Amino acid sequence: MADKTDKNECQKQAEEYLAGWQRERANFLNYKKEEAKRAKEFFDYGAEELIIKLLPILDNLEIAEKNIPDDEKNNENVKGLLQIKSQLENFLKSRGVEEMKTMGERFDPNLHEVVGEIEIKDKESGVIFEEIQKGYKINGRIIRPARVKINK
Repeated sequence: MADKTDKNECQKQAEEYLAGWQRERANFLNYKKEEAKRAKEFFDYGAEELIIKLLPILDNLEIAEKNIPDDEKNNENVKGLLQIKSQLENFLKSRGVEEMKTMGERFDPNLHEVVGEIEIKDKESGVIFEEIQKGYKINGRIIRPARVKINK
């Protein structure tokens, strides 16, 4: 009889140990997932900071492109400059950065920053008529609002 009781007690203890081990394993796997998520968020935040610092460079390249005289557009140096701009745009797109559409859109304070207002009689009030600085999103989240002028 004592052997049977010892055997039952050992079985019960083995089951408790197994259940405890399984709980701890599940806790450890959850911990690993949380740490991987935190590491990704940290990396994404650092990458986002870099992207935000690259945007003024892209702005300046766009300004330079707009100011190229027509007779200079076939110049090899100008073509090289425009290639750099294109590479920067492609890099940003590959990182989930997208330009926000503003022209003709209604002003939204969550997406736009008003830097001027002009009254145009035939246009609807609150509609964007000029973009001063492009706005950008990264993976659907705004990283820089567009600076715009709207109709009063």
